[in-house]
Amino acid sequence: MSVTRGQVHGFLGPNGAGKSTTIRVLLGLLHPDRGTVRVLGCDPRQHPEVLARVGYVPGEVALWPKLTGRETLTALARLRGTPVDTARQRELIELFDLDVDRPCRTYSTGNKRKVLLVAALSAGAELLILDEPTAGLDPLMEKVFTDQVRREAANGTTVLLSSHIMNEVESVCDTVTIIKQGSVVEQGSVEQLKHLSSRTISARFDGGVPAAVAELPGCVIRGSTATVTAAGTRAEDIVRLVLDHHGQQVTCTTASLEDIFLSHYEKGE
Repeated sequence: MSVTRGQVHGFLGPNGAGKSTTIRVLLGLLHPDRGTVRVLGCDPRQHPEVLARVGYVPGEVALWPKLTGRETLTALARLRGTPVDTARQRELIELFDLDVDRPCRTYSTGNKRKVLLVAALSAGAELLILDEPTAGLDPLMEKVFTDQVRREAANGTTVLLSSHIMNEVESVCDTVTIIKQGSVVEQGSVEQLKHLSSRTISARFDGGVPAAVAELPGCVIRGSTATVTAAGTRAEDIVRLVLDHHGQQVTCTTASLEDIFLSHYEKGE
């Protein structure tokens, strides 16, 4: 897997596929038996100081229960050992509607997640590694998160985003890697992956569905409406056929990233 500087790269796969293991290797927490790992051009095992330039939000959140949110942010900044943009931190606290004066033991899962997001996004990191970063957030806070990721990317920050929320990946990522059982099964831009996927063509016909359309493989007929699923350029041929037979209310829907994702796991090896 390769992530270009300045990209927002989606990292997808089911539980057990190897996403968190990969992230732990990138952070130098696990050491690979073979292969090459580079983070911002450095081996994180040989040069752990590179991780001071990385912001990280783990998939599982654990904070010091007796510290307040504010004290936790201070502790995380001291552990990092690099300056924090305090103005940016205050802005993020307000945007995420986080009460930083409460002890962490009173926080919900979503509020604990907000603390780590504020810490990572205010660190001035060159690379953000985010593992299921919106787990526990409500839809309003998810929108705040995606807006802030776009802002970071616009400022040149690289983002590796591991997520199961397909709309999130589809709306914010430039490129995507899908893994299965520790191996890459697909990688490319969001648009490239959509192009590889199937499209669904639906049309209504006055007087019934013509035989030329009804005989298409996979055609489903409901009353006077026909629906056909096709892949690649064949979809264009089907649309042309439908129009030649005077189809009305014609729609051609590209599969979502979720459809593509699921298709990889419905197939055998």
